[in-house]
Amino acid sequence: MSMKLKLKPLLAAMVLVPTIAASAIAQQTFQHTITGEDLKIMDSALPDGRDTPAVKSFIETGVNPYNEVKGCLPRGEENYLSACSGCHGHLAEGKVGPGLNDGYWTYPKNTTDKGLFETIFGGGQGMMGPHGADMTLDDHLKLMAWIRHVNTGEGKDAEWLSDPQKAAFKPFNNEHWEKGGGKEAATKEECKISAK
Repeated sequence: MSMKLKLKPLLAAMVLVPTIAASAIAQQTFQHTITGEDLKIMDSALPDGRDTPAVKSFIETGVNPYNEVKGCLPRGEENYLSACSGCHGHLAEGKVGPGLNDGYWTYPKNTTDKGLFETIFGGGQGMMGPHGADMTLDDHLKLMAWIRHVNTGEGKDAEWLSDPQKAAFKPFNNEHWEKGGGKEAATKEECKISAK
């Protein structure tokens, strides 16, 4: 066998292995909060809203790029009011389900964006059913940004915020949001993530 023929499989492996490894690293595995099963979100999510820049970034990093993007908050609030407020309260203060606006999380992994997404998308225990088919992936991210925004705790404890966001964080004040111009100003802004 010639040297050329022996090198071809080796060269092919040298090219394929890093490519396969890079694609495996590029996408997070999202797991059910209780069972640990793979949620296979790209197979089970609604077809619309899968390919937005925010979703692509989130799938790769597990970090929600809509956190504290003011122009995304009104849509996130709409999503929350229609899908979550019945159990978690109008301001995420808790009702039948636990509060979502303080520092306590029923599932500790929900301190991360990836963990919160997994619980919302795949469901939890008791009455917390899966919401994967209720809205697009992009709307899930906006919903999560709203849940993060209504936090009444201290920014320094918010693992989901970047350091600059922690420094600028102010605990949620519904009166300011509704009457003090917060919602009105956010409505005028574009819901767009910053370019990296």
